[in-house]
Amino acid sequence: METISNQRNNFIKASINVEYFSIAWMTFEFLVAFYSSAKANSILLLAFGLDSLLEIISGTTLIWRLKKEVKNVSERAIKKAEQRSSLIVGTILLLLSAYIALISFYNLLSHQAARSSFSGIVIALASIILMPFLTFRKRFLGEKLASVSLKKDGMCNITCAYMAGTVLVGTLLTFIFDWWWADSIFALMLVYFIASEGYETFQEATTTKAS
Repeated sequence: METISNQRNNFIKASINVEYFSIAWMTFEFLVAFYSSAKANSILLLAFGLDSLLEIISGTTLIWRLKKEVKNVSERAIKKAEQRSSLIVGTILLLLSAYIALISFYNLLSHQAARSSFSGIVIALASIILMPFLTFRKRFLGEKLASVSLKKDGMCNITCAYMAGTVLVGTLLTFIFDWWWADSIFALMLVYFIASEGYETFQEATTTKAS
């Protein structure tokens, strides 16, 4: 029995370490994307960076949850804190998607063009390579711990990979062909991922509250 308990604690520690690595990467991703967006006047890279910032908040919440589990805090207290966090993150994601959509439409109507961003291309490409690794690792540990939150966080990394792919295509088109509309069009594509993630998070929080 003690061996099983020790094994579970080892899996929890491994999960916390993965989340720390994930947060460190997301922080770097946010800083590079934010810098690149300011330099290139890119709403696409700004959206990517802001989503990375929200992933940092989400990862921090999950670390808190895992640490509470080690200390045997009641499941009810953990779920209440998670629900509060989900409501905040879900609301911010929905507001963020509305903001990006408005700015993108404005840029299209006023023919506002983004400049090329080599650093934006590199950070998007790096994210595409790294995100699947984080997904597989988090899903593996989530299975071992029977943690829905950890498995869901892993699936969020897949969404990040899709988003990074969208950013990569948009920034490459701007870089290679200098198409003025590419940044705004691909930012609107990004809105789909952000709004879907926000709606799902918000719904989950309100459903939990109702039940």
